[in-house]
Amino acid sequence: MSTKDLDQSAAELGMGGKLAPEPDDAGYRKRMERRQQVQKQRVEERNKEKGLILVFTGQGKGKTTAGLGLVLRMLGHGERVAIVQFIKGGWEPGEARALKAFGDQVRWHALGEGFTWETQDRERDQQLVETAWKTALEYLRDEAVKLVLLDELNVALKLGYIDADTVITGLRERPALTHVAVTGRGAPAELVDAADLVTEMTLIYHPFREQGVKAQMGIEF
Repeated sequence: MSTKDLDQSAAELGMGGKLAPEPDDAGYRKRMERRQQVQKQRVEERNKEKGLILVFTGQGKGKTTAGLGLVLRMLGHGERVAIVQFIKGGWEPGEARALKAFGDQVRWHALGEGFTWETQDRERDQQLVETAWKTALEYLRDEAVKLVLLDELNVALKLGYIDADTVITGLRERPALTHVAVTGRGAPAELVDAADLVTEMTLIYHPFREQGVKAQMGIEF
């Protein structure tokens, strides 16, 4: 059975639970046994390894959180990681404090000075982005670093402080098994096309907008 056929078969068999049409236990068990077989074949056929480009974008909350989840997972496997934050800076978020427990296994660089309406200096913002990108390239080229998180790089791209071609060229310089995660709203089409995984966070409600709730410790920082 081809990969496409296996995927289609998995979709037709479904996830089970109350979604399955069989009312009896025997019929349900038979469906799930077949689903298990198909899933095993799907996993066995997908046996490649490669360093991934993962993009977390969209208007919804959770982009940096998703990237930091990957960081924590990688640290749990004993690997080295690096975090380079564009735009953000000037304060120490809770994540940075927590990750200090991992010592030299993680390197954290907050190389921005805040939002554009806080800095009010395009030339200074440009310089900071260039510095952050140089720092990012050092880690991207380091084979010992398994994951590089480029937090809010999408925002720097959107603001025109760095161009997509420069970023994509740099990402391609990394070793074959090094992963890179890029976060921030407004990921450009070129980066989306170059990525292996793209997740768009969709905003439905936000307490700041709908309820006037301020940024709170442990939630926003």
